[in-house]
Amino acid sequence: MARRPIALVTAAVLFLEAPGIVAINAVMARFVKVQTMSLDGMDPDAMYLGTWVLGIVSGVALALCGLVALVAGIRDRRPGRAGRGLLIGCAVVHGVLGAVTVGLIGWGAFAFMMLVLGLIVLTLVAYGKEKEEYEKGAEPREEAPAPA
Repeated sequence: MARRPIALVTAAVLFLEAPGIVAINAVMARFVKVQTMSLDGMDPDAMYLGTWVLGIVSGVALALCGLVALVAGIRDRRPGRAGRGLLIGCAVVHGVLGAVTVGLIGWGAFAFMMLVLGLIVLTLVAYGKEKEEYEKGAEPREEAPAPA
């Protein structure tokens, strides 16, 4: 199965996306700062700082997701529970942002978001339950009682 290359490609895409999201937030923060924008009287400096914090936190989260996929690809084993949760959260965010970007930015951005979403989901599915878990003596499930 080609699960190792899939995980490595997913890691590479997430590592490339992390500085991109930080750069986008840096541009937005600069616009807020230069034009002293505010929403309903909010302090422009707070909005400037908040945009930077959001960008950095998003970049770190994407880098962590990339690290989880990279470790899974190198070890050729599925991620742990926390790693799977991180990848699932990243997939959900990409799905929601993909739906938003189609209206705001266009179909190209939507296609990119769906590509990343597909890679993350494919990585999660490719590293499903390990073969050993099936062979270790997993007891068969009890049959449901017959209907009356």
